[in-house]
Amino acid sequence: MTALLRWTIRVHKWLALAVGIQIILWVTGGVVMSVIPIERVRGEHNIAPAIDRPLALDGLMPLDAAIRAADIGEDIRSVTLETWLDRPVYSLVRLDGGRDLIDARSGERLTPLDRDTAQAVALRDYAGPADIGPVEYFETPTWEYRRAGPAWRISFSDGEGTRLYVDPQTGLVSARRNDAWRFYDFFWMLHIMDYKARENFNNPLVITAAALALVTVLAGLVLLVLRLQRLVRMELARRRAAV
Repeated sequence: MTALLRWTIRVHKWLALAVGIQIILWVTGGVVMSVIPIERVRGEHNIAPAIDRPLALDGLMPLDAAIRAADIGEDIRSVTLETWLDRPVYSLVRLDGGRDLIDARSGERLTPLDRDTAQAVALRDYAGPADIGPVEYFETPTWEYRRAGPAWRISFSDGEGTRLYVDPQTGLVSARRNDAWRFYDFFWMLHIMDYKARENFNNPLVITAAALALVTVLAGLVLLVLRLQRLVRMELARRRAAV
């Protein structure tokens, strides 16, 4: 029993030293993610309420004529007629997954969006009077965007560091970021131990650390049981000696 106790102490001590900092980070990250409302992290409080309007069907161009006018091609998977920035549009999805918008009245191809149109989309999505800050275009995803393909980034001077990313092919806001999101994301990175993509919750590093943390806890429980048994034996011996 003495040898078991000695080896249990060693395992517990060295594993606790190896994974103790990560356990602290896990607990700290859990506190941060519990305290900050996820709605604020997602920027939902800054989303303008949607206004439902009837679809304007007057003067629409036939779909086939609109596609020919826009010179989109014929590799189309699906088409949706919808309202976008107060105008009826055909929203197309191609076989390769690409998307385009066509003005349903003129047949004008509206995508990829230019700077002014992307800014108009962001302003329509944002609730509040904040001023527009820098408007930037990225061909490749930034570390905080994490979506495939290019995007426009529109920053708002609202004291929250709000940034809206607009997909130039769908004409929609595809991501919302702010200071709360960046703070939350930092602790999420530490929590899942994915220091690059910050998305893989099943990476080998976090699995290994979790397994070692489990062994550390189990070793601590075994150590506790052994110490309690030792204390009980010592107390019983003391009582027998006193009789």
